[in-house]
Amino acid sequence: QVQLVESGGGLVQPGGSLRLSCAASGFTFSSYAMSWYRQAPGKERELVATIASSGGSTNYLDSVKGRFTISRDNARNTVYLQMNSLKPEDTAVYYCKTRTIRGDYWGQGTQVTVSS
Repeated sequence: QVQLVESGGGLVQPGGSLRLSCAASGFTFSSYAMSWYRQAPGKERELVATIASSGGSTNYLDSVKGRFTISRDNARNTVYLQMNSLKPEDTAVYYCKTRTIRGDYWGQGTQVTVSS
């Protein structure tokens, strides 16, 4: 079955960096786009970044452009989110997600807290 497992979250000071990873299994990873979403307390889940199946195209939420970078390693079935210059407003649970021909699949999420 499809599994998405996020890791790499934690507590970081403002201005710091974190790298999130999402290990995928149960589907042909290299055939599908992958996305990172986040959900802050009391807010709706929002799309942060998307990367095409080949890795050749990416899109970002305006508020993270220039600070976050999405990438993927199709040989390792893993998608990454490098987050630099983190701000308190980036605090949220971060989820990876894919849409396959069988439906949408989400990971369990990883908490990112930006605080001094």
